[in-house]
Amino acid sequence: MKEKTKDILNKFINSSYFPIIIAILIILKTILFYKSTVSMQEEIYKKTIVNTAIFIFGLFGITYIFPRRGRNITAIVIDVIFSILLFADNLYYNYSNNVLSIMQITNIQYGEEIRSTLPMLIKPIQILYFIDLILLAIGFISKFITIRKREKTKNLNNILIRIGVGVLSFSLLFMNCVYSNGMVVEAPYNRDTQIKEATIFGFHVSDIANSFNTKKQAKYKHKDEMYPEYENLKELYNNEYENFESIYESSMNGKNVIILQLESLQEFVVNKKINGKEITPNLNRFLAENIEISNMYMQSYSTTADSEFSTVTSLYPMENGMAYSKYYKNNYDDIFKMFKNAGYTTSYMHGNEGYFWNRINVYQNMNVDNIELKDKFEDASEEVMGYLSDELLYKQAVQKMKNYQLPFVSYIVSASSHTGFTLDGLQNEDEKVTIDVGKYKDTFFGNYLESANYADYAFGIFIQELKNAGLYDDIVIILYGDHNGLDMCNEEMIDFLKKVDNNLTDVDIKLNYTRVLAGMKIPGITEMKIEKPVAKLDIKPTLAYLCGLDEGFSLGTNMLGNKNFVCLNNERIITDKYYYDGDWYEINTGNEINETEELKKYHEFMQKELDISKSVILNNMLK
Repeated sequence: MKEKTKDILNKFINSSYFPIIIAILIILKTILFYKSTVSMQEEIYKKTIVNTAIFIFGLFGITYIFPRRGRNITAIVIDVIFSILLFADNLYYNYSNNVLSIMQITNIQYGEEIRSTLPMLIKPIQILYFIDLILLAIGFISKFITIRKREKTKNLNNILIRIGVGVLSFSLLFMNCVYSNGMVVEAPYNRDTQIKEATIFGFHVSDIANSFNTKKQAKYKHKDEMYPEYENLKELYNNEYENFESIYESSMNGKNVIILQLESLQEFVVNKKINGKEITPNLNRFLAENIEISNMYMQSYSTTADSEFSTVTSLYPMENGMAYSKYYKNNYDDIFKMFKNAGYTTSYMHGNEGYFWNRINVYQNMNVDNIELKDKFEDASEEVMGYLSDELLYKQAVQKMKNYQLPFVSYIVSASSHTGFTLDGLQNEDEKVTIDVGKYKDTFFGNYLESANYADYAFGIFIQELKNAGLYDDIVIILYGDHNGLDMCNEEMIDFLKKVDNNLTDVDIKLNYTRVLAGMKIPGITEMKIEKPVAKLDIKPTLAYLCGLDEGFSLGTNMLGNKNFVCLNNERIITDKYYYDGDWYEINTGNEINETEELKKYHEFMQKELDISKSVILNNMLK
């Protein structure tokens, strides 16, 4: 029986049909990818599957040019490559609501960031990407199956048929790739739309082709083309949305400013309790006493560097971290330049090494007065997950600020609640983590809540240190989470959220993914709440307005104005009532709605902002 089974399997492995079976398996794996990532309507889903099948069968049809043994080995190699690609795209999509780009190759040096996230991303079902390869590997290792050499034949008809199939398949594949590239070009910012229209493989082919000349992706090639569009956009915003309370204008001129970026803190932890205890009591108190910003959205691809870029430049980020790793020599009207031109001492502080996300080169290029990275802090006796602990960062940051020439602006970036959320290295954890996460203990979500609670503990120390130093009462502080900490569909998180709101919709979950904790302290203003959508791009214009400074080139707008929508860099729009993700949805109900003239206007604004931002970065238009 064993020998008979072995003979049947070997006949199958060495048959002409083997590449076709492998092609079908890859199509099934691709369907698994689509089902577990991109949300599609049934009609679009069918179209995407058909286009995927055309691509796969076109590719495998080309292998028929080779002799049978070479063809079957090639089929296995393609299976390995595509299985790894689909698995990696699946992981990365769950991590950042995005798929991998060839441009990410330069970020391999920062792989530790995603490695620490793997426990959250890996799901048992993902073994299906490799189950056939595992079985083949076992068969080859045990010599139960082999790919056999065949005797050479000189059947001319057979050779001509194979060449014909190969040429026809190549033509089919080429036309599919041309079509896919056209679909990608039509939706240059929305990866989900690109995948739906071009398939995941068509996206990658187009992405690789476009990587050889990234500048051609910029709509505006010269500053003279771009600047009139920018000025027109800003004038429209000024006329339609920027109706400010004049009492705030320049009211903070000459006051010290702190910009505090909190690692991975999402908005949903604000004013929430678990087992009777507040998750973030100090932040809750700060927001209640000052200005709570309840709808700030991240415009980044889930990296700290992208959040910093958006805040500092008031532009949209590129691929994950690309603005800092590839375009760090660009000139921008950055926030440090804005304050420095007004006579402020400027500083950037982070308890990480200078090489990470290329920060040392980035901030040297921005000509920051004091770049305070890990090696500049004397007390490094407590590190959390390899970073200087938030507590030590804040205590020493206050001491440094006390010695700066006034007025100063300090951009401080925390790190202890970083992805992974294990709090490795934290001393006396029982005293600094004060919540009991109960049934979530030792889950990724439970660890996240404990990290958020520790971040809040350290924030409380920071505020007290500022008060002790006499800096707190008359200082402007704006704080925000840099990006999400959890993937969009984390089961424990959704379970937690449903206890708060039983009517949770898919739109609510998507908004929760991109909404970060945020607040602001303006001396003299108490118990205020900003509920309209705002974003990181709005921080620089808001501080410019409050401090009476020239904001320079900024795509954001003043948060104290009336603009009621924000755009994300993946071509999504959030208004006070609606959400755009390829289609428009009503936020309160989650129901899909038709696009009105007002919503169409938002879409046009978004397209213009993204085109301007990308052109400015790719062509260094502000040099």
